[in-house]
Amino acid sequence: MAHPIFKKIEESEKPDFGDVLTNGFNAVKEMLEPAILHGLLNLLIMIPVLLAVYIPFAPLYVDMITHLGDSYYQPEFDYTLSFMILYMLGIFAFTLVAQVFSFALIAHFYAVIRAKDLNLEKPAGGYFSYLKGSFGKIFLINLAAMGIATVAALLCYLPLFYVMVPLQLFTVLFAFNQDLTVSDLIRAAFKLGNKYWLILFGVIIISSVIAQLGLVACFVGIFITQLFVHLPLYYAYKSAIGFSETTH
Repeated sequence: MAHPIFKKIEESEKPDFGDVLTNGFNAVKEMLEPAILHGLLNLLIMIPVLLAVYIPFAPLYVDMITHLGDSYYQPEFDYTLSFMILYMLGIFAFTLVAQVFSFALIAHFYAVIRAKDLNLEKPAGGYFSYLKGSFGKIFLINLAAMGIATVAALLCYLPLFYVMVPLQLFTVLFAFNQDLTVSDLIRAAFKLGNKYWLILFGVIIISSVIAQLGLVACFVGIFITQLFVHLPLYYAYKSAIGFSETTH
């Protein structure tokens, strides 16, 4: 039996582009504190990934700085092919695990947005409560997302613009429909994304550009402002599908 989300998508109403953006941006001030807290936690999640990326090459960087300006400089460090393969596999593993925790954190952020929007009680559990009993599912969702994005990028990047919308819908669909299987969630994301692709693409692009203002705050700010991308997406989801008493 098909999950009810598919019927909701079929019967959904077209989100109003202007209303979605307006509601999202109007909620920024109210969501500032949760965005800061979630953004800082997201930054902490990414620190191990950044360390894994740069630490293996630290001796090379130091050597290059030491010989800066030396026209006859030859690097003393020779990284073998086996090292580079292990390095790439390690970065992939670190990134995937970090993405799992980031995914759960953003799902919690969506729950906080909904609670404030509908004047509901604060979501029970901690910031990573979505991991409880769902770690494997979130892991597979993110593995699938990375696979889809990689294939799209290999196809001359143009398909990446198409899959961008469904991929952005993974988290909001999971946050409010935790009973979805991985395959159903992917199907629902593409079904909803296909139906309102142009509107959702515009919302994502505009809110993403504005979110880049975090670069002004010495780069660290982007981990906070990037969360505001999810505010318009929340209102797009609310407008198209809405919530019921059984919604998680």
